[in-house]
Amino acid sequence: MQLSVLVDTSAAVAATRSRKQKVAALAALLECADERPLVLSWLAGVLPQGRIGIGHAALARTRGTPPATEAGLTVQAVDAALTALGGISGKGSQARRHEALTMLLSAATETEQAFIMQLLSGELRQGALVGVMTDAVARAADVPLAAVRRAAMLSGELVRPSLAAFEGGEAALAAFRITLFQPVQPMLASPADDVAAALDQLGMARLEWKLDGARIQVHREGERVRVYSRQLRDVTTAVPEVVEVARAWPCRDAIVDGEVIALHPDGRPRPFQQTMRRFGRRLDVDALRAELPLTPVFFDLLHRDGDMWIDRPQSERSRALQELVGDAVVPHLHTDSLEQARHFLQDALDRGHEGVMAKEPDAVYAAGSRGAAWLKLKPAWTLDLVVLAAEWGSGRRQGWLSNLHLGARDGDGFVMLGKTFKGLSDDLLAWQTAELLSREISRQDHVVRVRPELVVEIAFNELQVSSRYPGGLALRFARVKGYRPDKSPAESDSLQTVQAIHSGRLRHRVVR
Repeated sequence: MQLSVLVDTSAAVAATRSRKQKVAALAALLECADERPLVLSWLAGVLPQGRIGIGHAALARTRGTPPATEAGLTVQAVDAALTALGGISGKGSQARRHEALTMLLSAATETEQAFIMQLLSGELRQGALVGVMTDAVARAADVPLAAVRRAAMLSGELVRPSLAAFEGGEAALAAFRITLFQPVQPMLASPADDVAAALDQLGMARLEWKLDGARIQVHREGERVRVYSRQLRDVTTAVPEVVEVARAWPCRDAIVDGEVIALHPDGRPRPFQQTMRRFGRRLDVDALRAELPLTPVFFDLLHRDGDMWIDRPQSERSRALQELVGDAVVPHLHTDSLEQARHFLQDALDRGHEGVMAKEPDAVYAAGSRGAAWLKLKPAWTLDLVVLAAEWGSGRRQGWLSNLHLGARDGDGFVMLGKTFKGLSDDLLAWQTAELLSREISRQDHVVRVRPELVVEIAFNELQVSSRYPGGLALRFARVKGYRPDKSPAESDSLQTVQAIHSGRLRHRVVR
């Protein structure tokens, strides 16, 4: 396949906000592609070769390379060139990589150059998010969408299930099962208006404390234990406490869903950022463990002793989980009583936790899904937004990037909702400045624009109509609760969620 065909499709997908048109364009491409593994990987922004030694600095040195006047590159040729780039090592490798990359770019047209550089920098955002790609695969392979979604969720990625769909159809997709040490996309929760609305929707519900910790998925087989983050990264070395707990479980093998959280001696939770300090550390883990111990808390069972549990009801999984992890299970309550539910929520809040989760007892574990079977209840409005830019501070904050420009996800881009400089400690200002400068894309006067990669949790009092911002709404009294390095921009809150809050479709969550 000519690279230009893929590049033109990517551009067309990026140019439309219509999901239907995105799916149609991608499906047409996949139907005719002989190099489906490559096409699927690239459209997802993933290099099959992994890291090949080309960073932002190396790409910057090649900017301005004269492009080819006519398209002539093939997908196979570019893949071969990237493989060769990844194999360059030893003395003088930096210069040789620069020469090889320049040669590749000089054979590409201007639009092909942009595609290759975005692919190498991890900035390829043409609107082909996983959901859209999944729909396109189902359409192109003529298989049920639900079968593709389930296989992708269980495998933790899209390429292998997509190829199976084309090669073996629905039967091949049905063969995907949970596999030890292959992390599963975590099940997600939808926001609920309040406790009454949650019980009206679910009836009898399992209520659990909602902890402000870091999501983990624990895989154990015999003495071997691996711990994965919300983003499916292996974080085992950072959390030895979890490894020790898992090895004591009375089973041969298991996959368990939960969180780790840093607690004060009195049991109250420490700020989320303190928990996340443990995930960024690869050295001196023992010293940091002594200073900042983590407590694992578990809330679901996905697999045990060779059996897959995700298709069993929540109530069965909960009983089996209790038998497995004992006191490490999250505090919970089964009730359909509004009075009991409100008391349980208030107790969680009084202990410093975020709120509660309400779960349908008959629900299966829908990996990767954000549906109505799990509802989250928090008493104050917060949004996970993306930092689009920041302004240099003045006075005491001179020399630091302080005032954040905040955006909500809207299609394949972000819409600004406002600014805030509140809630930032000196330590956070220093960290924030370094992180944002490493993502700088341009400057204008005192504003530094950055790649939209950092997700930050913002608390606010209300929303107001505003003609200043494209989304028509602005945050009032916004303040930073903390950064969320465990979340990607694709997991940030959408403009549709913000609009639902403002319109009253999502009411302010309070304890009454």
